[in-house]
Amino acid sequence: MLTTAMIAYPASRLLLVALLLPAAAPELLNAQDRANTAAFDIVIRGGMIYDGSGETPYLGDVAISADTIAAIGEVEGQGAQEIDATGLAVAPGFINMLSWANESLIIDGSSQSDLYQGVTLEVFGEGWSMGPLNAAMKENELRGFADYVGGLDEAARLLGPMPGDSIALPWTSLGEYLEFMEARGVAPNVASFVGATTVRIHEIGHVYRAATPEELSRMQELVREAMREGALGVGSSLIYAPAFYADTAELAALASAAAEYDGMYISHIRSEGWQLVEAVDELITIARTTGIRAQIYHLKASGRTNWHKLDTVIAHVEAAQNEGLHITADIYPYVASSTGLNAAMPLWVQEGGFGAWRNRMMDPAVAQRLEQEMMAASDTSESRLVLAGPENVMLVGFRTDSLRQYIGQRLSDIAARRGVTPARAAIDLVIADSSRVDAVYFMMSEDNVKKKLALPWVSIDSDAASIAPEGLFLNSNPHPRAYGAFARVLGKYAREEQVLSLQEAIRRMTHLPATNLKLERRGALRAGYYADIAIFDADTIIDNATFEAPHQLATGMVHVLVNGTPALFNGELTGARSGRFVRGPGWNR
Repeated sequence: MLTTAMIAYPASRLLLVALLLPAAAPELLNAQDRANTAAFDIVIRGGMIYDGSGETPYLGDVAISADTIAAIGEVEGQGAQEIDATGLAVAPGFINMLSWANESLIIDGSSQSDLYQGVTLEVFGEGWSMGPLNAAMKENELRGFADYVGGLDEAARLLGPMPGDSIALPWTSLGEYLEFMEARGVAPNVASFVGATTVRIHEIGHVYRAATPEELSRMQELVREAMREGALGVGSSLIYAPAFYADTAELAALASAAAEYDGMYISHIRSEGWQLVEAVDELITIARTTGIRAQIYHLKASGRTNWHKLDTVIAHVEAAQNEGLHITADIYPYVASSTGLNAAMPLWVQEGGFGAWRNRMMDPAVAQRLEQEMMAASDTSESRLVLAGPENVMLVGFRTDSLRQYIGQRLSDIAARRGVTPARAAIDLVIADSSRVDAVYFMMSEDNVKKKLALPWVSIDSDAASIAPEGLFLNSNPHPRAYGAFARVLGKYAREEQVLSLQEAIRRMTHLPATNLKLERRGALRAGYYADIAIFDADTIIDNATFEAPHQLATGMVHVLVNGTPALFNGELTGARSGRFVRGPGWNR
């Protein structure tokens, strides 16, 4: 049996490691003996191979040389390292189509919550991306990151050494950020869309108005630059300010710039409730007018009165597909969403950024108007207090220690104890915490979750950071999707409820997103592909995180390899940081 220390090194490096270690290291020396005669660095033996195609699995071996799958099927040559996968499923590493690990991986590069589910690629960029940034944006990002980690000193430690005593972000463009992550060392691969919100703030700021032709031209060029650096496409997040301020023509212009480089347009669409069908049609229109591939982020019908609209949405998407358009979606397998209390407030009050929003709410007249609008249905402002109901809003994240007593509690109960309306309680908490205040909104249908999982064009996301059940991550209660989205699909919906087969669930997490994103040599177990591999017990894999106790790792994942290097071995972290910047189709074009 190989030790955890051994499996972190490919055969080409075993001799150096053996020479550097004391003589009492027989296992490594024996490994070097094997390496001298081995045909491959690693051979995974006797697993049930799910190659990502969705076809029937088969028993076989997978041979790896360096970072690449060298052979698959019945492998006769010996590996310097041999992994016994008897009784286990062997699949391509999973692709998280919507990840917020862009900052959490700077804090902890081990990516525990996702690695224990088999995720080997984190995809960022839901409207906001880590570049391109101007000077003011860099300062705001640094300040926000410092608030997250507990101060500028800790931020400086995590971001790395700077010239002199300066503290600054060590990147400006999106490509520079992703290169920084690879050089810093992270367990999973990383990739990103360029954010439509980010390029808008870069050129316009947080003002509620249309872009001028000159501003829009500069925004398009920022998208082109990001595509040449390796962005996957352009992403929007249209329920939030200032993203909502962009009209369809602006979004189409940005999408057309990404389409020049074969990128994708992906969107948190403008409405998930009362205007859901219209919002999906806007995305389809953008795809039709620009010729771009398009995807809907975390497809859902929010609010009981809107649940029936999912059937209409599916019909519209499939009609567009029959027309020849490439329209897809991703989801997380839960009946609750998670965002901030900003999603319960009209967008006019948020114009100008958080500081301006907070200052406006401190005006009694504005607060009174807000209380009324937050509990009223509107075509232009989709309050989640109305869609979910205050009793279905759970508060899960505060910056201020004194307010963390409310974590896990419902907004309706907090309001009753404070003697105010739920809307007023939300206003007061945002002001007091100087943050958007993280919240979970219970407002979807379990039947709809199953209906979406049955669709062959739907992939999987977590819509969460990749975190760990330790340290500062324990200061808030994340949505359980952070620890469980992928394991939940495999365990609850494939194995237990048979909403889809295991091979189809794996296809949705691997080959489907890789194909949609135009990724080269990823998303399948094939000779010549990168060795991103998840090996798990199909009979036991399951999510353990709950809304009440979310900091619980999934179980059942045994080994995970990223670019041929084991990051998880026998259920334990190896400490390997072999993740890479995965570039999109426009790189260097």
